[in-house]
Amino acid sequence: MYIDKIRSLLALSTIMLLSSALAACSGNDGNPNGNASPANTSGPSAEETGGTGAVADPLGKYDPPIEIATVRNLSDVVENNVLGVLKDETFEDNRWSRLYEDQLGIKIKYNWVIKGNETSDQYLQKLNVTLASGDLPDIIPVNATQLKQLADSDQIEDMTALYEKYASPLTKKILAEEGSGPFDAATFDGKLMAIPQSGSSIEQAMFLWIRTDWLDKLGLEPPKTMADVEAISKAFAERDPDGNQKKDTYGLGVTKDLWGGAMGLEGFMAGYGAYPNIWLEDSTGKLVYGSVQPEMKKALQALQKMYQNGELDEEFGVKDGSKVSETIAEGKIGMQYGGQWNSIWPLQLNKNNEPNAQWRAFPIVTASGEAPKVPLIFSTTKFFAVRKGAAHPEAIIKLFNLHVEKNWGETQEIEKYYAPPNAESVWQLSPFQPAPVKKNLESFRALEEARKTGDKSKLAGEAKTIQEKLDAYASGSKEGFALWGWERIYGPEGAEAVVDQYDKNKQFLLDKFVGAPTPTMVERKSTLEKMQNQVFVKIILGAPIEEFDKFVQDWNKIGGEQMTAEANEYYASMKK
Repeated sequence: MYIDKIRSLLALSTIMLLSSALAACSGNDGNPNGNASPANTSGPSAEETGGTGAVADPLGKYDPPIEIATVRNLSDVVENNVLGVLKDETFEDNRWSRLYEDQLGIKIKYNWVIKGNETSDQYLQKLNVTLASGDLPDIIPVNATQLKQLADSDQIEDMTALYEKYASPLTKKILAEEGSGPFDAATFDGKLMAIPQSGSSIEQAMFLWIRTDWLDKLGLEPPKTMADVEAISKAFAERDPDGNQKKDTYGLGVTKDLWGGAMGLEGFMAGYGAYPNIWLEDSTGKLVYGSVQPEMKKALQALQKMYQNGELDEEFGVKDGSKVSETIAEGKIGMQYGGQWNSIWPLQLNKNNEPNAQWRAFPIVTASGEAPKVPLIFSTTKFFAVRKGAAHPEAIIKLFNLHVEKNWGETQEIEKYYAPPNAESVWQLSPFQPAPVKKNLESFRALEEARKTGDKSKLAGEAKTIQEKLDAYASGSKEGFALWGWERIYGPEGAEAVVDQYDKNKQFLLDKFVGAPTPTMVERKSTLEKMQNQVFVKIILGAPIEEFDKFVQDWNKIGGEQMTAEANEYYASMKK
């Protein structure tokens, strides 16, 4: 049974966390932060390696060098914003690939590279073809479903002992910051079958981004309730906020995909106590799926009314994020829900076209006016598995170790490897990108302290590089203007100030299911999600609200009921 496969998860996670804590206390030369030691660039002797080239030193170098094959995507950010401005660096040969080779003796080889993000259809299709062929690279970046399929087919290495042996104290500390969930999701039959690149749930927090220049022009106040949000949306659509004497503006930006970190509806739904796409605990302590709860109906009805009033783009049902971002860039949308990074994209596009436009991130609000619960979907979605029989399965752990060391360790060179002034997202050149969960919030708090004291000299690491960006923006230079988005995140009125509020007030609502996908999730979840989104779009466009009730019945019938039973079986086992 499914439950038999997961009984040992808690025990394994507890052991790993305890081992991490012990390592941090005993293996870091007295450093309370548990940072790894500098890399051994001279390479171990044959005696140290036993002739295999592998050493237990978390940052030990392979001598002779080894080659590791993997696959990945080439995102627009890397292609345009990074490689577009760097000289003498390519996707295959850059500062990160050179660092891994120079300090670890690991050469990275790509069997294939696909343009697009990691969730694009083209990338997923190519990866699925690779997995089905059995011709696997040494290191395989997969999602939770793909990982389960590989584990079930016995195609990947057990990483349990290797993680304990090779992970640096800093790596263990960072990967444990999300709790045991990322490891639970990668554990099958008590074995850790991949290294989770633990995501930051707190970075999934939603805000309501509003054009405050439009608010000021129309004499409106920031919203305190959902009724205020609806009133502002109506005013933005009807009262000509752009002053061109045409009815060509919209209140709220929404994409056809409904969800996501930009122009998604999670924050809107939360205003009505509805939490789609996450698992919640009901009054009896059982798990229920947020998308099929009755609170969804009121939220969908509110959106339907907004659409009928012309407050949403009449073509939103066929427009993806890139198309909606074009409308934002043109200055035709006054509000959108999204993450803290939305000021950099897509809102900076509007700022570039309209220098006097101003956006600000506000906390999401509720219909009642009470403090909202801010939903956080389980954000560890990427796992690095190792092909069974690979010569150096421990190499992925060493790559993780060096990535976190050069960005947040004692030998960090964050201005070179994370976000140099000329290439903000250079960290994305690395195919492996683990990061501290609260690093952005901690940077904001350091910046806020510097603002209060007037002393910037104590800023270090990422906070220091961010302050340099804020100073450049404040200078009023042409180059600084392009950093407006950073000020909207980390300035006194920035999005991270709202995250700070959410965190201190304990407003986060965490996804309660954090384990490996159940059998029915693997088989049916994507079908159920597709059906859900199609029905929700239809309702927003005007279909009777009774369509929601039929959707719930269909959802349960074709897999949702069984999926819920399996989720609860897992949840009950985690409480034992």
